[in-house]
Amino acid sequence: MLNHYLYRQDWTAVLQLLNQTLHAEEMVCSMSTQLFHIPAAANIKGNAEMHNHLVPASYHRVTAAGSALRLRNGETHASIIQTLTSCVNNALRQDQEVMKGLRIMRDNAPNPFRSTIEIIIRWQQQAEQSLTSAKQLLTQMGFETQDQYQSQ
Repeated sequence: MLNHYLYRQDWTAVLQLLNQTLHAEEMVCSMSTQLFHIPAAANIKGNAEMHNHLVPASYHRVTAAGSALRLRNGETHASIIQTLTSCVNNALRQDQEVMKGLRIMRDNAPNPFRSTIEIIIRWQQQAEQSLTSAKQLLTQMGFETQDQYQSQ
């Protein structure tokens, strides 16, 4: 039997953290993709591989934020919580590979682009911190946040 009380909590703080991670992710996506459109940076080692993880990380963030918004607006189905927590976990897992790719990029970029990649790394760190804070808050709210609903 579902404990409907848990689903009637205030989801505003979770949604705010997820919106913060989305904003930082927007910057990571925008800046790293821009490099593909600059001839001198178009082939920086690691960028294409990093995007193989950035795309699903972004998808999982968007899905988690949408789930939190639905919960804040009063929906209470347990599968929404399962979607939210699994997407937070999946995004964090993809983030590990995104950061590896960013480090490869930084180490292989021509000098004029290293400072830009450092800025992207700082945005990525902010995206990860906000998402980790959301996961911690979900745990404090009484929700299981372990990786039991894994997908990509």
